[in-house]
Amino acid sequence: MAARWWNGIWGRLGRRDVWLTRQVRWKVVARAGDAETGRVLRWEFDTEPEALAIVQRLLAADAGGSWRKQAGDATSSPPQ
Repeated sequence: MAARWWNGIWGRLGRRDVWLTRQVRWKVVARAGDAETGRVLRWEFDTEPEALAIVQRLLAADAGGSWRKQAGDATSSPPQ
């Protein structure tokens, strides 16, 4: 399962993105701000439930906007 969420806010200060991917381990990447100046946080987990738990915590944090899951697989790659 690969997934991506976005808080629906355009702009470099209020935008938030969260990605869930799996390579060897489950990875969660969260970005606050836009692609050029945003701050990126990363976590790695051995199991999907652990990864989904941090995704839920990130989505529950009060960041403004209205979180929505993006259609299809993660349409853009998480920041490297």
